[in-house]
Amino acid sequence: MRLHTLSRRLNATFRGSDVENRVRRFDERVDRVGASDVSETGYDHAETVREYYDLCSEFMVFGWSESLHFAPLSPRESLEESQIRHQRQIIESLELEPGMRVIDVGCGIGGPMRRVVREAGVRVLGVNINEHQLERARSLHAEAGIGDQVDYLAASFMDMGAIADDTFDRGYAIESTCHAPDKVGAFAEIYRVLKPGALFWGQEMCLTNRFDPDDPGHQTIKRELMRGIALKEIATTSEVDEALETAGFEVIEGRDQAVGQEGASTPWYLPMQSMGGTRGGALHRIPMGRGLLIGATRVASMFGIFPKGSADVISFMDRTGKAYVAGGETGIFTPLYCFLARKPL
Repeated sequence: MRLHTLSRRLNATFRGSDVENRVRRFDERVDRVGASDVSETGYDHAETVREYYDLCSEFMVFGWSESLHFAPLSPRESLEESQIRHQRQIIESLELEPGMRVIDVGCGIGGPMRRVVREAGVRVLGVNINEHQLERARSLHAEAGIGDQVDYLAASFMDMGAIADDTFDRGYAIESTCHAPDKVGAFAEIYRVLKPGALFWGQEMCLTNRFDPDDPGHQTIKRELMRGIALKEIATTSEVDEALETAGFEVIEGRDQAVGQEGASTPWYLPMQSMGGTRGGALHRIPMGRGLLIGATRVASMFGIFPKGSADVISFMDRTGKAYVAGGETGIFTPLYCFLARKPL
């Protein structure tokens, strides 16, 4: 996405809203997550997540790709090529067959969904709490010629009451259930809408066994990640497995694909730190490029090219990028805990 396209999309998305104040209010809202009694602060996590993606989605597409997820990286591939390889692994793990009904839980703008539909020949329902992202998904699916193979539900995956029990043959959730305020509740709702015997693939953002809760530095990184990704908590890998089992799933496999993945030798966080490690590294993803983009956007906002406050969103995301790198370098955080589970017959 070029800068002029980003400008056009941001002006359409924000439609004259006070972005500077929205970023400030978002920060204040996230700060309330750490309150001793969140219920007394009036904190609404679903609203926090919705606003997070309202503010950040277009910048995410510009800075990362239409597939808003991490993947095991290889120096022989671009970021986008590694994402495609990862998506094909999901298709293979789920044993998808033409004609199956599949649910994409927290579908974003549908990057992985487009590959799943095209390459597996399935029909997908995309569930998302953020209606802006769903509208983008509809547009992109229509451009890709698969609009008639996709359905949409604007809802929280914590309550998919519009869907009957035992509906879908397969399901997947890519970096979405990390936002759940109650992971068991999220997995239980997904369990409900899957058919008996259905496979469920997920990718979670997790703390690793290197995380030391008594280390102040580790706690600082954790808080920065929670703030920057709009998370109410960050589960450990074992807590994800326990939540799946409590919801009723049989866990077939759970593995941190950031570690020891065949063919992947580039750290998952490197594109946010260095131009090296993948083919075609992008300047705007690394700290120097993000700094230049913040400055250029501030100037462009003075002339009405970008909405006022755009630079504040980029600054927020720059801080998040630094938290990702810190979590990766210390080894206490991974966005690539991938599991395959089954709803028993």
